[in-house]
Amino acid sequence: MLLQEIYRIKDFKNAYKILGVYDKNIEIIKSYFDCKIVVKDNIIKSNAKEEIKEILEDVFYKMDVLSSKTILNEREVIYLIKLREAHKLNGVVDFFTLRKPILTKWDGKNVYPKTFTQEEYIKTIEKEEIIFGVGPAGTGKTYLAVAMAVSYLKQNKVKKLILTRPAVEAGEYLGFLPGDLKEKIDPYLRPLYDALYDFLGVETTNKLLETKVIEIAPLAYMRGKTLENAFIILDEAQNTSAIQMKMFLTRLGFSSKMVITGDPSQTDLQQGRTSGLKQAISILKNIHNIKTIEFMRLDVVRNPLVQKILERYDEHGNL
Repeated sequence: MLLQEIYRIKDFKNAYKILGVYDKNIEIIKSYFDCKIVVKDNIIKSNAKEEIKEILEDVFYKMDVLSSKTILNEREVIYLIKLREAHKLNGVVDFFTLRKPILTKWDGKNVYPKTFTQEEYIKTIEKEEIIFGVGPAGTGKTYLAVAMAVSYLKQNKVKKLILTRPAVEAGEYLGFLPGDLKEKIDPYLRPLYDALYDFLGVETTNKLLETKVIEIAPLAYMRGKTLENAFIILDEAQNTSAIQMKMFLTRLGFSSKMVITGDPSQTDLQQGRTSGLKQAISILKNIHNIKTIEFMRLDVVRNPLVQKILERYDEHGNL
């Protein structure tokens, strides 16, 4: 198809913010839509299909508006495209320009919510006592929960962080594995360690683990404890049984907050066993100070190439 003009950048001095460093944003958009895009001066042309051109025009317009206020990275450009595809662009300029940082990491970088749902999730964690964050992998459920936990600890809103997962891959009791407890459980809890290292750095994290200010343990080790003045996270909660979930939820003490994350559609439980996550979300509806935030595929922002690989696998049936 012939190249046709789809957009004119309003202020050429902001063009680099729209195009990205070394035209990286343009390359991302080309890859996402599998089309040709050429930029000359302030004119953007493409050979995309007509319906794609309409999307591109809207996306470039929003990027143009935002260029006077902020610079979008590649992940944000993809999210902008996905919002336009879902006809949910309302409020996007305010979202990208007015959002507040959740936390400043050890290296000085700020952590921000990256999607509308993430922003709602953060606000809900601030407001409620028990929060369920559910949805597909890659939506930031666990990462943001840990960010909020670290933020609460830094602000002295809690005295302890407790992070846990059901270790079903090895059997919850882990008794048949060689090695001491730490060697047994670390592989299953590694994502939680990685998030803490990202926010606090290795040295600070290890110091807080040594002094028990932060505890990371499999779910079985929560039995018999009442957790007060603590921020508690249960990750991969779709792999809890109904009994385990009840045990965990009833550990909540005064001045504490619980965040439970998981994907109800993906469980490693034996066939026929009820997922504690599914059951809890169902029976605890409409209780004051308990809230569920549901993440969607729209909140999953992947490299466009990965997205295409997944689409091809979907076309040929799930493997």
